[in-house]
Amino acid sequence: MTEDFMDFDDLPKRGASHETEEKAEAAFQNRLTESGRFVLQRADRKDYGTDCQIEIVNLDQATNVRVHAQLKGTERPLNADGSLSIEITRSNLNYLLMQPHSFYAAYHVPTGSLRICHAERVLRQYEHAEKQWAEQRSLTVTFTDELTVERLGRLAEVAGSTARAVRNRRLEQTRTPPREVAGQLRRSVPHIHVPDDETAAGQLLASLYERNADPVISAAFDQFTAVLGTDSDAIGAAYMAEVNLGISGYPASSARIRDAVSYLSERLDQGRYLQGTLHYTIGNCFSALGQEEDAKIQYEAALADPDLADMPDLTSQIHKNLGTSLEHLGDENLAIEHYREALRLNPHLPEAHNALAHFHLRRGEWRDALAHLDQAVFIDPARSKAAGVAGWRANVLFNIGEGAAAFREMNGLLTQADDEVWIWPFFARLVASFGRATPENARHALAFWRRYLDAFPGNAHGNRELLLATLYLRAEGQDIGRTYAEFKTEFDQRIGHITDKEEVAFLWDRLGHWAQDQSDWTEAERCYRKAHELAGGHYGYCLGTALNFLARYDESLPILREQAEVMQPDAMSWFQLGVANCELGHSMQGIDAYRKALALDPDYALAMFNLGGVHWNGGEKDKATAIWKQAIDRFPDHELSAKLRRDMPDHFPT
Repeated sequence: MTEDFMDFDDLPKRGASHETEEKAEAAFQNRLTESGRFVLQRADRKDYGTDCQIEIVNLDQATNVRVHAQLKGTERPLNADGSLSIEITRSNLNYLLMQPHSFYAAYHVPTGSLRICHAERVLRQYEHAEKQWAEQRSLTVTFTDELTVERLGRLAEVAGSTARAVRNRRLEQTRTPPREVAGQLRRSVPHIHVPDDETAAGQLLASLYERNADPVISAAFDQFTAVLGTDSDAIGAAYMAEVNLGISGYPASSARIRDAVSYLSERLDQGRYLQGTLHYTIGNCFSALGQEEDAKIQYEAALADPDLADMPDLTSQIHKNLGTSLEHLGDENLAIEHYREALRLNPHLPEAHNALAHFHLRRGEWRDALAHLDQAVFIDPARSKAAGVAGWRANVLFNIGEGAAAFREMNGLLTQADDEVWIWPFFARLVASFGRATPENARHALAFWRRYLDAFPGNAHGNRELLLATLYLRAEGQDIGRTYAEFKTEFDQRIGHITDKEEVAFLWDRLGHWAQDQSDWTEAERCYRKAHELAGGHYGYCLGTALNFLARYDESLPILREQAEVMQPDAMSWFQLGVANCELGHSMQGIDAYRKALALDPDYALAMFNLGGVHWNGGEKDKATAIWKQAIDRFPDHELSAKLRRDMPDHFPT
């Protein structure tokens, strides 16, 4: 009876490969669990080359940072050198390379060992072999490294820091307004991929440091320490890059620089490094942290090392940095001695020339400052130091009256303005200070402010300065290429961007003077009234004067009285008050105002002639002729003297 069912016991056999795969999966899962840094998130159902994704966990937090892995199991014997080789398809490698930090894991059944080889390492091996591997259908992965708990921890650190860096860059761009994205991208530090391989990561770091890529190293600092650790010889370059940024005034991590002090101090007694170089670098750390007294001690210790006697370039730099610390500590005279000693040892040290240039700048010794700035030639890939020198050179050129040269210096730097955020505000302050010193400067300033407003549309400061430069040129008798009416159209458009009432009032006053110069008193009164309504005060004088010329004396009188008695009690205010009083029939008040004007300015010819006229019109002819005779004697060439002689020859014979 049983024999009737024996055919149904012929079932599929469980191959040895299935058992190997299960052992590999179990070993891999156990190692992940043991590490506490990853969880197996999912296995791929449609396996095109990735067996699973493992997610980094940080304590009890899920991170959604995933690493792709291809798991292999084998019973084949190890190679003679103890390594393990497994064949893969080339397309499988390409598939894994689509994600950073992807790796192959291999479980060797006979030895029970679990090994790792990153996809990038496979790529490097074939690339360096200079074979036409891209044409091959299959490749060999050689496993030498154990997939230990420590290795998984390192992988979690480097993959996690890489993911955070990429996320932060993406979010920074997302939060940036579209019109500012291009500039933000130009200012961004390039993102680099740090391989999870100590040798490759160390070579990458050393190469970047040799090429002064300090910002790039700083941005990838966590990735480098994840792979190289925090105390290896190779990681020293990352610490020094951070110190370089800090001592140069760039954004840097104080915590990393403090760690650098510990890292370097531990090496003082190892006998593997020159003591002087270590003291020098530790001094740089303290200087970057603002601990200048500690920095001074370290620099002095460095200079005391006799082994540096044959290293004049390094010794020169130490003298310069010691000078900087002394300057910060308030000992400028001793600082200058060290700057000069630095240049004696290395006459071309740009940092020392730059330091001495700033010393002369502070003292207003412009020619001496310029001589040093011209020799402060920085070869800096970031161009920022060289740009800073050029900016100060423009400042000096303005101060010695070479405005055209200053603007040429500035124009050469404006192409870097998107990368160096200090350029626009620094130059804006310079041009605001010197742009109206001469008509030539003002013409250059107009071009500058138009470019400035292209970069910052609607900027209040830029609109104000552009209007002021134009009005200055007009007041200096320069042809600005526009009539009053044409300029007024632009003026009305730009004035709306300026919010400070005092600044707006001043601009309306300047525009009013243009109208006044053209004897357009109606337009002048409109402008002066706007200025007076905004800021009151001394703007009342021009408004009152315009009202006098428009014969609106009842309006001008209270304004001019306030000017003469309170706001601006000078001869001109009293004169205009005299005019208003006399025209309104207030002769005594008019006489009093004219006399006060003459008391303040005895050479005020028109006030004296007008005073005589008031007495004449009031019937006091003797007083009038006496005053006029005095005026003719005092101002014989005045047109009113000629008129009196012509019209009243009996009283004033020639």
